[in-house]
Amino acid sequence: MEKIEEKKLTMWPAIISGKCPKCRVGDIYSKPIYSLTGQKIHDHCPHCGMTYEREPGYFYAAMYVSYAFIVAELVTLAVATSILTGSDNPWLYIIILLGVVGVLAPFNLRYSKVLLLHWLTPGLRYDPELSKPLTNNIV
Repeated sequence: MEKIEEKKLTMWPAIISGKCPKCRVGDIYSKPIYSLTGQKIHDHCPHCGMTYEREPGYFYAAMYVSYAFIVAELVTLAVATSILTGSDNPWLYIIILLGVVGVLAPFNLRYSKVLLLHWLTPGLRYDPELSKPLTNNIV
């Protein structure tokens, strides 16, 4: 019989693709990042059954992560605008910065929650046993 080597799923691809922090297989979100119907988080992981909202109001902490994203984006964009244009016109900065914040808002919302689950939740660790397929269809 052929021996199948098990592969440990890495964290960064799981974070980028929005996978469950426990099994790194199931999706956290049920819809794409830019959708007309909004972003919806699954209540439980479709693969391992982990509850995403650890306690009532759990995702309020994601506001702090989102705030850090916005500050980093705005500072980077303001410096880049200053270097590229050399302009002192405050309206140029306001239009560019507010436009980019509006475009990146869904990104910040999604990845602030994903990072909160993956990095900032104490006691929530990856379990390679949960990454295995749910059914074994060996014939």
